[in-house]
This record gives sequence, C-alpha cells and structure tokens, in this order.
Amino acid sequence: MKRIAILGSTGSIGTQTLEIVRDNPDLQVVGLAAGANIDLLEKQVREFQPRLVSLQSEADCKELKTRLAGSRIDVQVIPGMEGLLAIAEMEESEILVTAIVGMIGIRPTIAAINKKKDIALANKETLVTAGHMIMPLAAEKGVSILPVDSEHSAIFQSLQGENRERVSKLLITASGGPFRGRTREDLEKVQLEDALKHPNWSMGHKITIDSATLVNKGLEVMEAKWLFDMDLDRIQVVVHPQSIIHSMVEYVDGGIMAQLGTPDMKLPIQYALFYPDRRPMAGKRVDFYELGTITFERPDLETFTGLKLAMRAAAEGGSVPTVFNAANEKAVSLFLNRKIRFLQIPEIIEMCMDAHKKIENPDVEEILGTEQETYELIQSKV
Repeated sequence: MKRIAILGSTGSIGTQTLEIVRDNPDLQVVGLAAGANIDLLEKQVREFQPRLVSLQSEADCKELKTRLAGSRIDVQVIPGMEGLLAIAEMEESEILVTAIVGMIGIRPTIAAINKKKDIALANKETLVTAGHMIMPLAAEKGVSILPVDSEHSAIFQSLQGENRERVSKLLITASGGPFRGRTREDLEKVQLEDALKHPNWSMGHKITIDSATLVNKGLEVMEAKWLFDMDLDRIQVVVHPQSIIHSMVEYVDGGIMAQLGTPDMKLPIQYALFYPDRRPMAGKRVDFYELGTITFERPDLETFTGLKLAMRAAAEGGSVPTVFNAANEKAVSLFLNRKIRFLQIPEIIEMCMDAHKKIENPDVEEILGTEQETYELIQSKV
C-alpha cells in the first residue's frame, strides 16, 4: 500500500490524481487540501476517508466539520497554512502531490522534503521562484522530485537509462495555444472565452490563459533549468500543434529521445506516483495512421512577448522570476475577471520586472515579500 497526500485536491491535477487512486487499490489517500471548494472536498473526504484535510479559511473548515459530524469518518480539519504544513509533514504519507496553485506551495514543499517525503511536483511556482533552495535541499535529504507536468515528465522519461552528462539539449514542446499564428493586431480583439478554448488540453482557467500567452512555456523553461540542472542556452522551446510529442532530449551524438502520447495528464501523474514502475491505464492511444503528420514551428516571440519576458527573467535570476510569476498571476486574475485586455498581461509583467530591484539569492520570506510588493505595484498602477 502506497500512502499519498494531495495539496490542491479539488483542482484539475488533484481530481485526476484521485481518478488514478480509484483505479489502483494499492494507493491510499491520507491527506487532502483544497482552497475553497468545500462541496467537492466533502465528497472526496466521504469517498477516500483521509486522516487529515485542510481548507483555506477557518469558516470553511468549521462548515466541513459540521457536515461530516454524523459520518463516523475520523478526520482532522485544519485551516490555512497550518493545515497545508500538517498535511505535508504527515508521518503516514510517502509522497506529496503538490497540485496547489501559487507560491503558497513553497513552504509545504520544503516541509515535506525536510520530512523526507518524495514530491510529485505539479506546482510550477515552487521551482520557478525557489528552485535554488528546493533542489539542493532535496539532494541533501535524498528526496525524489518527480515531475507531473507533461513536458517535464516527458524529459524525465526520456532521460531514463541515459548518462545525463551526455545530454546536449532539452526540447520543450508547446501546442501554441488557441492563438497560434495570430498577429498582435488579432490579439487586441480577443475575448476571455476565446483564450479559454485550448485546442488540445483540458486544464484549469489560469494555466489555460498561461498557455494562450505562452507564459506557461516560459515557466516550464525556468522549471526545467532547476529540475534537470541545465543551462538556459541548452533549453529550446518548439511549437508542436498536435501535442503528441510532449518533449524531447537531444544527446551529444545527435540522437533524440522523445516521449509521445495523447494529451492526457493522467499519464504523467501516474508515472510520478508509481515511478519507476509503469501501470496499465485505460484511455485513448495514439493512432499514427489517423494522426498522419506531426509538425513543428518556431515560437513567435514578437507576438507572444510573455515567453520572451520569461527567458529574460530566467537569465536575470535571483528574485526576478518571482516578479515575473507574481505579476503574471495577478494579471491573469484581472483578465479572468474582465478587468484588463489580453495583451495587457505581458505589459503588466514587463512593468513589474522593470521596476524591481533584484535580490540575488532570496530566502522564502524575501520571495513572499517580493510577491506582495509586485501585487501592490499592480494594484497602484492598474
């Protein structure tokens, strides 16, 4: 029996992780954390009966306790960061799935690593903003960081059995999002509904917008830098509209290893949970006769300036990736609430980066302080 805890259990990654648990009786859920979706979390608690759960607010935690009062389910409910840390440090769990969105995931991830829990990592912000702390700590504690993002899982799978010193380049694929091939003039007119229509993947709203701006690909480059200890000039983004090749590794002899599959997040989630084993999984398979062709393009950095800004943030390092990430989070939230136009997202990111004074090696408090300063700047300017 493998015992797991999940941060972000009501989101896209969290719910798909629980689908995998349903299909694998030797997985047991011992802890669940959600933000504010009390209705779904209640259903999850009744089905999986974890020992410990958390919601963001104390009021929601009290409400959940009331709802579960007559259920005979022995579960402890703890609010906020205290709850996240308690779940991260649970003695019963062996692996923590970090599917929570935002820099709120940093502290629980560090806490879990200190308790020598393996991490199934789906929280980009953890490595984007704190990779300089997370990866050395994981190495010190002997903890595995198992990527759940499809692109990083593909690279991880393509590295198996190979000498990492013989890697020449990482090739991260991108679908191009719903606006691939559009001009900046076209993007002036797009609406929220247009940006949420991803051609291949079914994801949460925030990551879907990040895919439309190509910011998501920039975050993945930053994450890959830390995950695989790779210089930025050896990481290349390739637009691949069919989303069948999830990413590739080029070796010094010119050979390229690629991981292919249908656009389904359950595969990388399951691979992380059972690594190094592979388990059977139901679902559609790639039919190459039906597929016919696969194509590749250069990313358009002049139209999708979010990716260019991400590369700049990654190169500058220090606290700048935190500014990039925080500015994007706030700008996407404003766009989702119809407060700004689509093209204002990268404009806000650039404004915040230009205004920031870099901290070379920020600690957790400085990272969170930088995040707050970025939010405040946007609040005052936008």
